[in-house]
Amino acid sequence: MSGGHADLFAKRPLSERVASGLLLATALVSVLTTVGIVVVLLKQSLSFFRAVPLAAFLGDTQWTPLFADKHFGIWPLLSGTLLTTAIAVAVGLPLGVLAAICLAEFASPRARRVLKPVVEVLAGVPTVVYGTFALTVVTPLLQRVVPGLSGFNALGAGIVMGIMIFPIIASISEDALSSVPPTLREAALALGGSRVTTIVKVVVPSAFSGITAAVILAVSRAVGETMIVAVAAGQQPRLTLDPRVPIETMTAYIVQVSLGDTPSGTLEYQTIFAVGLSLFLLTLALNVISQRVRGVVTGAARR
Repeated sequence: MSGGHADLFAKRPLSERVASGLLLATALVSVLTTVGIVVVLLKQSLSFFRAVPLAAFLGDTQWTPLFADKHFGIWPLLSGTLLTTAIAVAVGLPLGVLAAICLAEFASPRARRVLKPVVEVLAGVPTVVYGTFALTVVTPLLQRVVPGLSGFNALGAGIVMGIMIFPIIASISEDALSSVPPTLREAALALGGSRVTTIVKVVVPSAFSGITAAVILAVSRAVGETMIVAVAAGQQPRLTLDPRVPIETMTAYIVQVSLGDTPSGTLEYQTIFAVGLSLFLLTLALNVISQRVRGVVTGAARR
């Protein structure tokens, strides 16, 4: 800290200095926690990759580290994670954005005060309850209309995951839509645009940054979801895009190994760190891609 800044800091009231110190400490805790997680994942993963070549990890199409015939290909777990996430986004994104538009643009202030908290309550439901709901209610209903649907499957789990991320998208998107200045709506209407045209071509593009943030958060939530897929999707790692069959995701595998049956320090146990590192990199990649897409679309909207 330079001399001038130090003098200004010393002249500030004690309460402000304490508050600044607490905020700085909070920020450092989050940074140090992230660094600690990365260090642990890298350290344990390096031990795993000393025994398993990276070529086998990325080139094999089977994942059977707990079987006698061991294979360490990450693709079955990755495909299961992406499959359930894609189904969840396909369900949650349109529902969330449409609900946000309804709340921000069509609902009366009184209705908004009632409906928004009701929608947000869904975000507080324990995920194990969602998993049980997917297994005992959604899957039996789907089996009546989807031929060949197994008792454990990616489709039911993905649909319920979409319901789980729906309130996240709806709530954050509604805040973004509500923050669009009323003058933009009035200008579009004054130029002869209908209400729907104004929403689609003016309000939504103006709030696109906030909507994208909601989608990023929801996708990350879906990728990291554990209990729904552990309960309803099965624990059969297979490389498939068929949502009717049992699959296993990265998080479900980590839960399976972390139950205590696998001895700590063994190669089988170290697989959870390799999978965790892959999950971390997947989430990071999704965030980077989403930021690029948001930048491109926001720039196009401004032009």
